[in-house]
Amino acid sequence: MKQKIIHTNDAPSAIGPYSQAIVVGDFIFTSGQIPLLPNGEFLDSDIKAQTHQVCENLQAVLEAAQSDLTHTVKVTVYLSDMCYFSEFNEVYAKYFSHKPARSTVAVKQLPKDSKVEIECVAVKK
Repeated sequence: MKQKIIHTNDAPSAIGPYSQAIVVGDFIFTSGQIPLLPNGEFLDSDIKAQTHQVCENLQAVLEAAQSDLTHTVKVTVYLSDMCYFSEFNEVYAKYFSHKPARSTVAVKQLPKDSKVEIECVAVKK
């Protein structure tokens, strides 16, 4: 199986031993993105600002893989607390208006104490 590792400087580098994304055939599998700025600085802010940054990071990674958010088919969302669900959805809906399949899970803790992490599967344009 042929795989292509995706890396772009327009999104933060991985903070562990993984890639920003992997392309297999026409599918793009992103790693989870947290609210890091492209320079790696953590955006310690409210859930709306963090969600916006995470979506911008995902967009940059998908563009580097010849796709974009509108070609996303599956999204997995991790929230540090379900109390963020409504505010998260307000921002999320602006980026994913085509309503891909999605799972949202509350977790005990995320890297860097982020409030949100998102990973997705997309197809090439």
